[in-house]
Amino acid sequence: MLIITGCNKKNNPTPTPTPTPNIKPVAKAPADTAITLPVNSLTLTGTGTDKSGTIVGYLWSQISGPAEASITNEGSASATIKSMVAGKYLFQFAVTDNKGLTGIDSVYVTVNPAKVVTPTTLTLAPANNPTEFCLGVWNGNDWSNGTSIEEPLSAWTKDGNPTTLRDLLKFDLSSIPATATIIKADLYLYSDTIPKNGDLVNANSGTDNSVLVQQVASSWDPATLNWFNQPAGLTANQVIVPSTTLSFLNVDINVQALVGSMVSSGANYGFKLSLQNEVIYTSRIFCSSYYSDASRHPRLVITYK
Repeated sequence: MLIITGCNKKNNPTPTPTPTPNIKPVAKAPADTAITLPVNSLTLTGTGTDKSGTIVGYLWSQISGPAEASITNEGSASATIKSMVAGKYLFQFAVTDNKGLTGIDSVYVTVNPAKVVTPTTLTLAPANNPTEFCLGVWNGNDWSNGTSIEEPLSAWTKDGNPTTLRDLLKFDLSSIPATATIIKADLYLYSDTIPKNGDLVNANSGTDNSVLVQQVASSWDPATLNWFNQPAGLTANQVIVPSTTLSFLNVDINVQALVGSMVSSGANYGFKLSLQNEVIYTSRIFCSSYYSDASRHPRLVITYK
């Protein structure tokens, strides 16, 4: 008797899985970029992807450039490049996966030379300057004059009573940016050859007629200004114009530090002019912006960038 138990089957072995190929990781550096001196550093951030594993390492390095740059955190995705000079740099960004394969990319960094800024020269010599004011006291009373044709810096007498004269002088600096660097600033004052004060003959008199030039410390209003409410002068950056034995002497005063302070602080209240030693029978008398000869008006020349 033939017994059929079923169809004979071959033993099929379990198929060996095909190993997943180890794919090289992909590095992605940032786009090419540029900076301009004096900025000489920047941070570069790259990324890495790996379809068959994980990213375990990063490395930034310099390939070329006009000089060797300094790389901080070169073993991370974000590195800071410092101390670059003008020129074109090539940096490489590499990523490594957990199976030892590496992907690379690169980025160009162009460092442009510093922009050459042409200095600007500003000349200010206004006529009838409303912010020029002669401060005076005579015999204990206010003797100020807002439209005097002179800038009389003097200590004298009138009718046997003592007088003292000073001057406030402000120029419009609003056209100069607050961030500007003041390269040079000169205040030109011209002796009055026909003085209306002092001995009425010589602009300059006295044993020590040196002049003190200060930055005015606070705001003032010509409409209400007088000897008794005059603003103080700041001692910082003050300039002393040396004494002279000449009867007449035009002066060129270096006021770079004073103007620099006025511009950077935004507090331009002008210059305060006075004798350094207000001793009777001492004078330095200059022409004001109300003087008839415009070429002798006070002049401020500023060079900045």
